Amino acid sequence: MSKDKKKEEKLEKIRHSLSHIMAGAIQKLYPGVKFGIGPAIENGFYYDLDLPSDISSDDIPKIEKEMRKIIKEGVEFKQKNVSEKEAKEIFKDQPYKMELIEELEDNKISVYESGGFVDLCKGPHVKSSKEINPKAFMLTSIAGAYWRGDEKNKMLTRVYGVAFESEEELSEFLKLQEEAKKRDHRKLGEELDLFCFSDLVGPGLPLYTPKGTFLKDELQKKVEEICRRYGFKKVFTPHLAKIKLYELSGHAKKFGDELFHVSSGKGHEFVLRPVQCPHQTQIYASKMRSYRDLPIRYMESDRQYRAEKPGEVGGLSRVYAITVEDGHSFCEVSQVKDEVKGMVNIIKDFYSSLGLWGSHGVSLSVRDYDHPENYIGEEKDWDLCEQMLQEVSDEMNLDAEKREGEAALYGPKLDFMFKDALGKEIQIPTVQVDFATPKRFDLFYIDSNGQKKPPVMVHRAVLGSYERFLALIIEHFAGAFPLWLAPEQMWVIPVSENHAEYAKKVHEELLENNFRSILRDDNETVSKKIREGELQKIPYLLVVGDREIKSNSVSPRYKGEDLGEMKLTDFIKKAKIEVEEEK
Repeated sequence: MSKDKKKEEKLEKIRHSLSHIMAGAIQKLYPGVKFGIGPAIENGFYYDLDLPSDISSDDIPKIEKEMRKIIKEGVEFKQKNVSEKEAKEIFKDQPYKMELIEELEDNKISVYESGGFVDLCKGPHVKSSKEINPKAFMLTSIAGAYWRGDEKNKMLTRVYGVAFESEEELSEFLKLQEEAKKRDHRKLGEELDLFCFSDLVGPGLPLYTPKGTFLKDELQKKVEEICRRYGFKKVFTPHLAKIKLYELSGHAKKFGDELFHVSSGKGHEFVLRPVQCPHQTQIYASKMRSYRDLPIRYMESDRQYRAEKPGEVGGLSRVYAITVEDGHSFCEVSQVKDEVKGMVNIIKDFYSSLGLWGSHGVSLSVRDYDHPENYIGEEKDWDLCEQMLQEVSDEMNLDAEKREGEAALYGPKLDFMFKDALGKEIQIPTVQVDFATPKRFDLFYIDSNGQKKPPVMVHRAVLGSYERFLALIIEHFAGAFPLWLAPEQMWVIPVSENHAEYAKKVHEELLENNFRSILRDDNETVSKKIREGELQKIPYLLVVGDREIKSNSVSPRYKGEDLGEMKLTDFIKKAKIEVEEEK
């Protein structure tokens, strides 16, 4: 076992144990509490509680104090397997535990006792609370959470905490948290007027403002421009279809209650699409195909829909309406590796333009070999797909880490991992090889011998969803986008009314050179306009006064730094070079 894996497992035990210690402390402080669940999560833990009285963040210090007292006592975590009857006797006054017991198999029920607190749990835990550093954890927040994530159930109180092995790690995490708050895409999205939400429209359904729409459209232009160089052609398909389409593809079973069903009083029964792949198979199927036509490459950027749990929807990271940049290549087996390599190069070209290439990792996501029933397709096809992706990784020096059980429904994939402002890995671009879907839809082409053969379908997403990608880059750039992507590239600010005419001339010349310029000749002080421009993360603020008029120049400020006076023609040349180099 690797050192990192051992550390990860140790931290999981510490965090899970702290959730029990917190529950035990709350039981002492608030008699009569009913317990939900308390798992370890990334960076920490939580517990869902039905409390006899409300608690708030003001209660956190006394809960922490009681937890540290329990830790110093050196309580042991003792595990015991009990029967259903025994479990029901132990938890007879705990309705949420009783509900969970009903779903467990008799004689396979595990409980843990620690310092007088008994919980329904299979572990893992530390042997003793002495293994936990009492200064390396803290409770962070209190929130509401529906029991089992279902809004039809009672709202419980969820107490969150974070935990690490050492005080230094906790301190470093808290510093990152502070930085992340400044970069939070929800906060910046509102401050920079990029997107909003409406109670009338519904949660999980973002509305893009003109600036946010510009960002999305510019990213779409960029990725489509790169994809065209690699032979992709744009298609457009409906947002809904008959359920049979997804039954054939296997997505109806995979997504289950995540599907949105649409009906009308005229007898229509449709499903909002959870993915775009099945629709594109029907474009391929619309006419006879020859081996000479292959590969055929389609691309599409449009909405798909998933009925996520209400409690999991938030910001742009998890939404109901997902704008996905999706592409598929239909090809012969002999063409698969070249298609995958082309798609990897598309991803490289796009992420290089944002300065993100190089700060990524790659995983080779393969099937769970112990549970073949979770996938569609034939074993021999899976073997070949996985072999080809491994060869691509080796030949392109991707150094992909093999991860079992993370393959797509229909085939293995190369996933590209990037880090957000908190250092958390986010999987966005992906390339997936699929032998199964074309066979399910009876897709074929006529080979060089005149025989019918199923094509291979290679899926790729460069941006993933625009929503998740926008969340990533808003936080990565802290809202200060590179010049080529900034919705407003420069503001022209006259010092006084006497300079308004020249400011207008500068503004018009910038527009003629295809820059996104805003003329700020409104009745506000120069210092206020500069301050506002810096808060709005405008790349260039061009201040013009007497000196600039005389020399036909501008005095640009870039990220708070005064660059000094320069000829307008020189500034335009400089800005054009900057855009070209960034792109």
